[in-house]
Amino acid sequence: MFLHVVRAEYVADYRIHLWFSDDSDSQVDLGPVLDGPIFERLKDPAFFRQFRLIGHTVAWENGADFAPEFLHGLAQSR
Repeated sequence: MFLHVVRAEYVADYRIHLWFSDDSDSQVDLGPVLDGPIFERLKDPAFFRQFRLIGHTVAWENGADFAPEFLHGLAQSR
């Protein structure tokens, strides 16, 4: 079974509450992992909040996204 993000809601700062296709859900803080040029724009909180679900994960209009497995791993490490 492939893991998908099925729902996402902004919480605060760089935190998003995620629901996954395996029926798990958790908040993840993406602030510490916003490294690299593609994620630079996401450091603007107003831009960060503009994510959408695209291709089974959260993504932004500048092309930034995170693999669902990576997000699930962050959620599990809480």
